[in-house]
Amino acid sequence: MSLALNNVHVSILGNSVLRGISINVEPGELVCLVGRNGAGKTTTIRSIMGFQQIQQGKIFWNTKSIIGMTAHQIARLGLGYTPEGSDVFGDLTVEDNIALPTWTRKTKVSAQARIDEAYAVFPKLRQYLHRGGQQLSGGERKMVSIARALALDPDMLLLDEAFEGLSPAIIPTISTGLQHILKRGRAVLLAESNFYHLPRFADRLYVIERGEIIFEGTVAQVENDAATMRVIKGTD
Repeated sequence: MSLALNNVHVSILGNSVLRGISINVEPGELVCLVGRNGAGKTTTIRSIMGFQQIQQGKIFWNTKSIIGMTAHQIARLGLGYTPEGSDVFGDLTVEDNIALPTWTRKTKVSAQARIDEAYAVFPKLRQYLHRGGQQLSGGERKMVSIARALALDPDMLLLDEAFEGLSPAIIPTISTGLQHILKRGRAVLLAESNFYHLPRFADRLYVIERGEIIFEGTVAQVENDAATMRVIKGTD
């Protein structure tokens, strides 16, 4: 399953937020969308998931246009979503949070197998099965949010700021979890503000600035592009 955005424009309250965004994610890839706060990363992710109306352009999932679909319809097609802030249902336990998507999308994979995969990616969560969402730390909520998206049995995960606000101690856990997800054949589109949190095993990245893609390439390639690195660091 592949994702493609072609010349996507989005305006919010009369302000142009995305200006001709074109990106693609192929099966099994980890693709990163990198940019400073306010550059347009979250708007891009929300546009894919149907939360944000676009004014121009096309969005295809496996060659099928998903423009105009609701978020739950898009999720049922196989796109899992972890929002910025990694919101979890505070009144539900960790166990119930993760089980919830198994009722949302029916696939050939059993509900229990999907739940087992989520815990295999983040085994630490088994310690907190009966803990409420309101009792979790930021890193624990992040793991639950990603595990919950995995329980949908998605072909692709959209992760908005997967490393934001995390302590240095938890970042390797999330990064290792991403490696496990990719090994299982799932693709990932990761939006991230901090370039230095990006996994080195990313296949490609796009740099977004003021709603426009200004660079596409590998992590190593962007590190050798001084002008783009100045933009990423906010020193331009």
